[in-house]
Amino acid sequence: MPAINEVVDLTLEDGVALITLDNPPVNALSPKLMDGMHDAFVQAIGDPEVRAILLLCAGRTFIAGADIKALGVESPKVDFFELQGKIEGAGKPVVAALHGTCLGGGLEVALTCHYRIAASGTKLGLPEVNLGLLPGGGGTQRLPRIVGIAAALDLLVSGRQVDASGALSVGLVDVIADVADLTAAAKSYVRALLAEGRPAKRVRDLTDKIGDADAAVFEAARAQAEKLRHGEEAPRAIIRCVEAAARGDFDAGIAVERAEFQKLLDGPQSAALRYAFFAERQAAKVAGLAPDVQPRAVTRAGVAGAGPIGSGIAAALLDAGIETTLFDADAVALSDAGAAIDRPGLTLAGSPDHFAACDLVVEAVADAPEAKQAILAELDQTAPGALLATSTTHLDVDALARATARPGRVIGLHFLSSGSANRVLEIVRGKATSDEAVATAFTLARKLKRVGVLSGIGPGFIGQRSMRVLKRSVDAMIGEGVEPEAINRVATEFGFAAGLFVARAVPGAMTQALSDDKILDRLLIPLINEAAHILGEGIAQRGSDIDMVWVHGYGWPAWRGGPIYHADLIGLSVVIQKVRSLGLNPAPRLIEYAAAGRKLGE
Repeated sequence: MPAINEVVDLTLEDGVALITLDNPPVNALSPKLMDGMHDAFVQAIGDPEVRAILLLCAGRTFIAGADIKALGVESPKVDFFELQGKIEGAGKPVVAALHGTCLGGGLEVALTCHYRIAASGTKLGLPEVNLGLLPGGGGTQRLPRIVGIAAALDLLVSGRQVDASGALSVGLVDVIADVADLTAAAKSYVRALLAEGRPAKRVRDLTDKIGDADAAVFEAARAQAEKLRHGEEAPRAIIRCVEAAARGDFDAGIAVERAEFQKLLDGPQSAALRYAFFAERQAAKVAGLAPDVQPRAVTRAGVAGAGPIGSGIAAALLDAGIETTLFDADAVALSDAGAAIDRPGLTLAGSPDHFAACDLVVEAVADAPEAKQAILAELDQTAPGALLATSTTHLDVDALARATARPGRVIGLHFLSSGSANRVLEIVRGKATSDEAVATAFTLARKLKRVGVLSGIGPGFIGQRSMRVLKRSVDAMIGEGVEPEAINRVATEFGFAAGLFVARAVPGAMTQALSDDKILDRLLIPLINEAAHILGEGIAQRGSDIDMVWVHGYGWPAWRGGPIYHADLIGLSVVIQKVRSLGLNPAPRLIEYAAAGRKLGE
C-alpha cells in the first residue's frame, strides 16, 4: 500500500492495516492530516485482506489535539464527523495505540476507535474548557458512554489530564503497554483481539453506562463548576451536552454538542481565553535577547532571609526539585522557618558562607534599600559564582545592583505572592542585567510553574503599581459611603473571585449609593489608565504582559482577557471618556492609540 500523503502512511501486515500519522511536532489535527486519515481508512475498510486496523502515531506523541490556530480559519476537505463515522463504522476492529499526550481532538479520534492501548507514560484529557470551548468532535457524547456520567463530567468540566493508569481505572483505555515498544505491543494486542473474535462495536451504540444517570450528579457538577470556574459559560454548556448524552439518542446529543460548541466559539469568553492562552506563551519572548543565549542550569539555590517571603520562595524552589539553602542570622527565625517548610532538599544555614556552591541566590530581607544593599554586597563575596536576585517589590534594581561588583549578574525576581494560587513571577531587568540572567530567570519561572513576565524598573513594577491604583479606588468609594458588600458583589459578578475586595466599612453610616455600572467603572477604569501609563513608559514589554500579571497574579477572570484586552474590547475612545468623567487625565498612550485607531494590545 502506498503512502497516502506526506503526513499519513498506510501499510498492510498479516491482515492488519497500519495507519501511521507523522505530522511533527505533535501530530496536530491539521486539515492535511485529517484528509489523509480519511483516505487511509477508506482504503483499509475497502480492502478484503484487512481484518483489523491499527492507528499509530510517529514521533513523541499521539494526536495532541487540534491546531487552534486553524480554528475558524482553515477547514479540511473532510468533515471531522465524517472521519469519525468512517472510523467507528469500519466493520473491522480499530485499535488506537496511544503515547505521549492524547488530548482534545486527538482523544476524540481515539474515542471513535473500538479499542485503545496506551503506553504507560501517556497523558489523556479533553482540555477544551480551558479555552472556553467544549470537545466539539463527539467527546461529550462518547466519553460518558465509555467511562460513565460522573467520571465524564469530572474530566470534561475540569479539563484535567489523567495518566494511563487513571485512564485504565475508569475504562478510558482497555490495556496499558508496559513495554518500550508500543507498536509491537499494539500489534500483539490486535492479534489477540482477532483470535478472540472480539467485535467492532460502535461506541455510539453503547448505553449501559448512561442509562442510570442521577439528576443529583448533574447538580453536583454545576456546583463544582461554579466553584472552580466562576462565571464561565463552557462548563455549563458541557453539562448540558452530557445531559443530552444521558438521554440516549446519540444523534440528538451530537446536535446539542454542535450547537453549544458553535455558540461558545462565536462568543466573547472563548475569544478572551484563546487570547490569554497565546499571551501566556508570548510573555516568555523577550525583545532584544541574544538568540544564542543559554540559561544557566539552576540545580542548587540559596535564599537569604527566613521571614515569610524568604520561606515561601524557599518552599517554591524545593517544590520544583531544586536543592535550597536557607540562611538567616536569627537562629530562632531560621529554625521556625525550617519547621514550617519541612521539605526534603532543604539546608538551614546560619552563615551566608554556605552559598558558595549555589547557582542562584535570592535575597529576601526587609524591603529597605540599606538592608538589601548590605546583603547583596555580602552575597557578592560569599556566592562568587551565583546569579544574585533581589525579591524587592518596588526598589530600584539598578541601585541595588551597584552594591555588588557584578551588576550584570543581578536581577529582580518579584514573587507577587509565594502562595500556590499566584502564578506570576515578575522578572525585573536592570540596565546592566545580562541576557544570561534574564534567560535563566524565565527558565526558572517555568520550572516553578509560574508565568514569567518581564518588567522594567519603576515603583511597584507592573503588579503592585497597578494594584495600588485599584485599592485606592476601593478605599475612595468606601470613604464616600459605598457599602463594601456592594463593591464585592459587583467585582464578583464581573468574574473576580468572591471576597477579593473585602474591606471593612469606615465608621458611620454607609450612605452613598452607586449603580453597579458606576462601581465597576470606578474599579476598572483607573486601573486601565494606569496600565496604559505602565505600557507607555516601557515598564511592560507589551499589553498582554500586563494582562498576564492580572489574570495569573490578581484574579482577573481569564475569560475577560485582562485590563488591556478589556480596554480594547470596549474601545479606547470610550475608555478615555470614562477616565475624564472620573476626574483623571488619560494616559498619553491611550490618547495616541485612540487617535491612530490602534489597540493597546497590539
